[in-house]
Amino acid sequence: MGLRLTVVVHAADVQDRDGAKMALEKVKHRLRRLRLIWVDGGYAGQLVAWAERVCSWVLEIIQRPSSESGFVVLPRRWVVEHTFAWLGMYRRLSKDYEALAETSEAFIYA
Repeated sequence: MGLRLTVVVHAADVQDRDGAKMALEKVKHRLRRLRLIWVDGGYAGQLVAWAERVCSWVLEIIQRPSSESGFVVLPRRWVVEHTFAWLGMYRRLSKDYEALAETSEAFIYA
């Protein structure tokens, strides 16, 4: 459904995998029933084992089939893309006006 479970805004020099750890740490005690998280290939590697070990969650990587070329619709990918598009429709969130990451995070929740 594309409902956000948590928001973490960080500096651009933080890798997505490290940002994902921040987000997962933030919700690991609140979302006890969560078992499966779909992620794209950028999150492959040590994050998968870390999520299993620390949070007991399975990170399923959704990748484009290697046999396909050009544009391919990936299952479950629309959820994240739809959320980003929805947030980008709001003028305040369309550009990075804020000086603090915490302020940007607060506007997403608002």
